[in-house]
Amino acid sequence: MKGMEMKRRRNARWLWRSLMGLSVAGALAMPASAADPIKIGFSMEETGGLAANGKPALLAMEIWAEDINAKGGLLGRPVQLIHYDDQSNPANIPAIYTKLLDVDKVDIVMGSYATGLIAPALPIVMQHNKLFPALLGLAVNSEFHYPKYFAMIPSGPNPKTAFTEGFFNIAMAQNPKPKTIAISSADIEFAHNAADGARQTAKADGLKIVYDKTYPGNITDCTPVVRAIQAANPDIVLIASYVTDSSCMIRAVKEIGYKPKMIGGAMVGPQATAIKLQLGTALNGFLVFDVWQPAKTMMFPGVAEVLQKYQARAKAAGTDPLGYYMVPISYAYMQLVQQAIEGTKSLDQDKLAEYFRTQTFHTVFGDIKFGKDGEWAQSRMLMVQFQGLTGNDLDQFKDPKKTVILDPPAFKSGSVEYPFGG
Repeated sequence: MKGMEMKRRRNARWLWRSLMGLSVAGALAMPASAADPIKIGFSMEETGGLAANGKPALLAMEIWAEDINAKGGLLGRPVQLIHYDDQSNPANIPAIYTKLLDVDKVDIVMGSYATGLIAPALPIVMQHNKLFPALLGLAVNSEFHYPKYFAMIPSGPNPKTAFTEGFFNIAMAQNPKPKTIAISSADIEFAHNAADGARQTAKADGLKIVYDKTYPGNITDCTPVVRAIQAANPDIVLIASYVTDSSCMIRAVKEIGYKPKMIGGAMVGPQATAIKLQLGTALNGFLVFDVWQPAKTMMFPGVAEVLQKYQARAKAAGTDPLGYYMVPISYAYMQLVQQAIEGTKSLDQDKLAEYFRTQTFHTVFGDIKFGKDGEWAQSRMLMVQFQGLTGNDLDQFKDPKKTVILDPPAFKSGSVEYPFGG
């Protein structure tokens, strides 16, 4: 144990020295005569297991900075993004955010992409009493209740149930209704939270849970897990999974030929185009959460233009060619900060937080209003189903008829295929 602790300390010292030696990553070039920039700092999953979502988020944020600086910046000052690669590793977060706040002295500090990277940053930000918007953190503030935290993820006032609410809404609308459910989840924070919410909803809907187990987050062979679920013979299967294990579970279901009446739910991964291309027809019939799709119901003002800019640069940046999952939400993430600064004409953290709490934001991701614990006042998580995929080509994932929005009703773009056909 002592050896492990010494290694951890050496790694922390190495990361600190590396950060101290880095030039400001992503800073936009400014002429020497320019006013002092407004510094916005954050970490991002630029490498590691979560880079498939971190890299498009970062590019969208950089496009926003370019757009705003082309219009003269904020408060008459240019905007400068200061970001560091957290390597998708929560252990790197404390050193990064300490540097951002104490050395770089950023004016605005923002969260990374994922729950596991946002959660360890929050206590550090709280100690500095700073505004802290974050991207897709699930229920990060449910224990802290920090009044200056605001989540960009559209999970609403009940974030633990939001990722699976649409799944249950669709299941319970079938005739006859399902009676039994299996809940399978990865042993990671996001999946624990989503599975907790699924248990609550299953109980409320009168579903009998016939299987409820976790599997290791680094699992590589999901066949035994899927066979165990199959042996329990549930009507429907709720999976709470992360990037690599989502693919593992989908492939195992396909290989075994397992066909419950409905399957999917809180699965992170199939939102990324690269993973869609890898899985292809294996995705058919699966229901997964999402946050944006190019359906007519979601073409908010400005979103098409942002995606056009992003897609023109995606190949050169080596990132998601479509950007549907991370680009609209990440560009809008920066619009929140923009509108709060413009609305208060200030960088005062208390004034900015009050603006976040009281105002409605108008963004390329739609209108956003915050409520309790900095979550959205009303949930807008999507539940989509892959239908009619015929191969692994990119164009079919641009087609709203192939990725159908089933819930919520206001954004519905098609009907569910039930029972699951595999």
